[in-house]
Amino acid sequence: MKPRLDPSIFNLPVEKMRDGYYSDTYFNRAREILERDGAHPIVRMQVFQRADAVLCGIDEALAILRLCSGQRRGNDTWEDGWSSLVVRALPDGSHVAPYETILVIEGDYGLFAHLETCYLGVLSRRTRIATNARDIVSAANGKTVLFFPARFDHHLVQTGDGYAAYISGALGVSTDANAEWWGARGIGTVPHALIAAYGGDTVLATQKVAQYAQAQAQIIALVDFDNDCVGASLGVARALRDRLWGVRLDTSQTLVDRSLWNEMGTFNPTGVCPRLVRNVRHALDGEGFTGVRIVVSGGFNPQRIAAFERDDVPVDAYAVGSAFFDNAGRFDFTADIAAIQENGKWRACHKVGRPERPNPRLERVEME
Repeated sequence: MKPRLDPSIFNLPVEKMRDGYYSDTYFNRAREILERDGAHPIVRMQVFQRADAVLCGIDEALAILRLCSGQRRGNDTWEDGWSSLVVRALPDGSHVAPYETILVIEGDYGLFAHLETCYLGVLSRRTRIATNARDIVSAANGKTVLFFPARFDHHLVQTGDGYAAYISGALGVSTDANAEWWGARGIGTVPHALIAAYGGDTVLATQKVAQYAQAQAQIIALVDFDNDCVGASLGVARALRDRLWGVRLDTSQTLVDRSLWNEMGTFNPTGVCPRLVRNVRHALDGEGFTGVRIVVSGGFNPQRIAAFERDDVPVDAYAVGSAFFDNAGRFDFTADIAAIQENGKWRACHKVGRPERPNPRLERVEME
């Protein structure tokens, strides 16, 4: 069984979740009605979604159940409900089919009714990122994929999103928050702003990064500041030699790099196009810098990466941003009560069209 992440790693707002602060009102109302009526229905809840997907968010959903299921007693103390529940789930990273049951919760419904909004929400978002990451990594054909979308969404989603991309094979992330759950650190390039701060001198800015960065840091130079990727790549390679890990091409889709000005006419020359990458690779190799890697960024998605791979464009790594958030499919999770226990025996009890769908792949979840 794959080890699950410890619930403490998620830094959940436990008290607010217990109180239903993040929950749809009708779930809170259901819990309140059951409590006031003294009803304690023992149910079997099953969770699924409707697409071919890479499952993620399970460990986070389990943490919500572990830390936030239960009820408040008269003196406002919290009575833990986890030990009264039986939970079975697939592990994060599982490839799942449409309508496949991925999580089953058995127990007193009043102990976890208020948590449905929260655990379905984390499952939906993390699975969307993980599935999009799978498509991007698959298109890259074994080459490194860097997860660089932090600037395109709220900072509080970085940690879970980074983990979702990681389990699908994205090996580098841009922030420490992205890498927190598996104990790594963020990586990055020499930013355009730092180059501007050093008067537009790409070589000088890159030298300063190498001077003050940790010895093991990978130095990746952005080389499109002057719209001359070939010239800037050679400049930083000559200055840093073996200290330079790679160069990153990030030419705007509205620009044509200087090295292509005399070649236009038979291909689309804008942005980071295949011919530009080949020109940079040829120039670096021509001066013996065969070990300098080429990273490309700027509007890369699975389709564009696949096209580069089909054409054998000499790319070593793809830095991908907002494509991780593209909603290429819906990954909305649904939770349904499928059965209810009466006199110690289970009886089917479900919405029409939502019968119980047992899944032999589910694993019993044990947590202290």
